[in-house]
Amino acid sequence: MDRANILIIGGGVVGCAIARAASCRWEDVFLVEQFPRVGMATSTRNSGVIHSGFYYPKDSLKARHCVAGNRLTYEFCAAHNVPHRRTGKLIVATSPEEAGELEELAAHGRANGVEGIRPLDAAGIRAREPHIRGVAALEIPSTGIVSSEELVKAYARVAAEQGAHIVTRAKAEALEAHADFIRVTLRVGGESGSSQETPLETIEARCVINAAGLFSDEVAALLGNTRYRIYPVRGEYCEIRGPRASLINSLVYPLPHAKGLSLGIHFTKTLWGTVLVGPTARYVQDKNDYEQDRLSVADFARNAQKMLPEVTENDLHLAYSGLRPKLVPPDRKGYGDFVITRDPAVPRAIQLIGIESPGLTAAPSIAEHVFQLCAEILE
Repeated sequence: MDRANILIIGGGVVGCAIARAASCRWEDVFLVEQFPRVGMATSTRNSGVIHSGFYYPKDSLKARHCVAGNRLTYEFCAAHNVPHRRTGKLIVATSPEEAGELEELAAHGRANGVEGIRPLDAAGIRAREPHIRGVAALEIPSTGIVSSEELVKAYARVAAEQGAHIVTRAKAEALEAHADFIRVTLRVGGESGSSQETPLETIEARCVINAAGLFSDEVAALLGNTRYRIYPVRGEYCEIRGPRASLINSLVYPLPHAKGLSLGIHFTKTLWGTVLVGPTARYVQDKNDYEQDRLSVADFARNAQKMLPEVTENDLHLAYSGLRPKLVPPDRKGYGDFVITRDPAVPRAIQLIGIESPGLTAAPSIAEHVFQLCAEILE
């Protein structure tokens, strides 16, 4: 039977960042991922934005880890040649009524420690983004973009170079708590979703970290923790390609979604020169439902034209979709904060639940937080 100091369940950006941080100090760090490659779910099905930490409630884990993670992500990308660009972004009000909300939003961002926030009038918007219609805006210089896929790969690569073991096609089937370890039963090999039986293997780990994203509630339940439930919210994207991508220069956002589901349908100038339009936000039942009953291109065009009047249905092409692991159910409003805690009943387990946006940005700061929790267990 294999033994480990740390076993991380989930090979998304957060799991890989934790593996990188933990393998700096401890040997026998394992990361297991049920899909064929790391980062195949939420981590790479997003806008690829390095967020500033602007929106989240003061002193929340989202605010704390996003502001710190912004700096750490830029540092990591520069050190490990991960494609990225500091672009800044605009949050645009399209009416006088919305303009009144910008100062409150700016005060909130400053309280969270976001620096360099600058108000713009209509002329200032046109100077930055000539094709955007708006009456006022906030400019946030610390926001940027990153190749999310390359970022996940880089965290995993550095972790492996430091001695961590990255195992894909490995799904946690059972967790059994003991005084000095947690016995983890894994189904290893085969295709995800296949009915074909594959071998079971067992690892005894002194510390288990649940970083399973969309499936983190199911992993927690394997240890008897049924306190949390993930509600998947699908975000869909369209893309503007070719010469018409010149309609947008960097990042342009509306005011945040009224129900707190998302930051609203925004425009992201990608590293490869296209413009992503999205994401939408809709609760779905199935954690694998990326494509059923997708929004039409015409609907995207109508939404996009509120800020970008020149865009037409012919400019837009359906792109990918992603799922966010929300902790807030459909009948409630507001943001649900990250859960990062040692399990109260199984203290050798660390639970990370509801790690949605800004998880891509926050990942290296979350990893430092989890590193400290690991030290409490192992040292």
